[in-house]
Amino acid sequence: MLKGKLKLPEVARRAFPDRLGSLVMGFDDKDDENGGSDLVLGSGEELETFEPNGFGLDRESDEEEERKSCDESDWRIRQRLDKDGVNSVSASEIFAADEKRSNIAFELSQKEINLEKLQRLASLGLPDGGGLRATAWKLLLGYLPASRDLWEKELTENRLKYAKLKEELLLSPAEYRRKIEALDAMEHDVDSPADGPLPRHEISHEDHPLSLGKASAWHKYFQDIEIAEQIDRDLQRTHPDLKFFSGDTSLSRKNREAMRSILLLFAKLNPAIRYVQGMNEVLAPIYYIFSTDTDEQNAENAEADSFCCFVRLLSDSVDHFCQQLDNSSVGIHSTLSRLLELLKANDEELWRHLEFTTKVNPQFYAFRWITLLLTQEFNFHSIMRIWDSLLSNSFGVQEMLLRVCCAMLLCVKSRLLSGDFAANLKLLQHYPEINIEHLLQVARDLSPDTSSFRLSM
Repeated sequence: MLKGKLKLPEVARRAFPDRLGSLVMGFDDKDDENGGSDLVLGSGEELETFEPNGFGLDRESDEEEERKSCDESDWRIRQRLDKDGVNSVSASEIFAADEKRSNIAFELSQKEINLEKLQRLASLGLPDGGGLRATAWKLLLGYLPASRDLWEKELTENRLKYAKLKEELLLSPAEYRRKIEALDAMEHDVDSPADGPLPRHEISHEDHPLSLGKASAWHKYFQDIEIAEQIDRDLQRTHPDLKFFSGDTSLSRKNREAMRSILLLFAKLNPAIRYVQGMNEVLAPIYYIFSTDTDEQNAENAEADSFCCFVRLLSDSVDHFCQQLDNSSVGIHSTLSRLLELLKANDEELWRHLEFTTKVNPQFYAFRWITLLLTQEFNFHSIMRIWDSLLSNSFGVQEMLLRVCCAMLLCVKSRLLSGDFAANLKLLQHYPEINIEHLLQVARDLSPDTSSFRLSM
């Protein structure tokens, strides 16, 4: 998937309208030429959570201080959670983490990035903090080209494209018209009278706010308001234990507003899909990583970069959100069947127990796993680690996602075999805490090669 620029599947191109297709393809036109809320503290990163009364113990800080608090310095003591409690990380593990950080930083500093090597390094986990994960994810998603010399040009062009789309599509018709008129007035200022009554502008029937015509810009605008209200409700529920997303601070309000714009713009550009509940959860890790980049310019442009990478990420699974394609060869039911095929190939006993004995349909649990990329099954820190492996898979996100889902079943095999329908359904809908590195190793060790299961790119 990442040997060249990321290409949209043909079916995804059909699902996306021309405007979005041109935006995504514009990046590539040169080639055409949950567990709990407790988090693991890693070097360079600490996510704040709410105290029981809804507020942190430390004082309210301004927006800049709040942003910096999400990126702690490397000398902070590292901790790791396990089932028995909190244990100190050994010195050897610290040295290994520092070596990993150095290797990735060195690779990302090269004039020409070796994407295959970056994929291998990222699959083992990217370091927290310092902006390394943000840069690596952009490369793995094909948003940044392999050549560093092209980064500035690509980022500038793509950020301008996003700003133009946002200005055109997220302004109300009246606001957009006033902006155009203001620009016209500036161009013809020399010919304008110095005094006298202001000129009146004719408003067509289609541009009137009370127009009921379906072609009216206002009719479409009021339809979009309904979507925006749904997005707002979902954003209020996005990781409520993390101050970055929740609460009434200037930082959290700013973050929700940026995510709202991204999701609303995606919906407007994709009338066949629009906004589907849960997309906010898929966007959250991307926006968090990009907005906490230690590079200030990148952090300031996190909204634009997040939108572009969100589109690229969904291009590999966009059909899962399209209800009309549910029963097609690229729909969610087909993907769930591929998960069962993978489970049967690796553990027929467990497959038979789930399929025939307890009859726990994967749609009852794996539908959410797959469509939301596991963002509801683990704590936020674990999600980012899992995504390192998903994004770095050479066969695409979906191939590794199926492996992880199958591994999740295998890792609780004994409990599933001893459980009935109700017990197994509860277990899989509320997946227990697990050693993430062990889970990912089980996923990597699965057979056969599931690249044949993936969506064609």
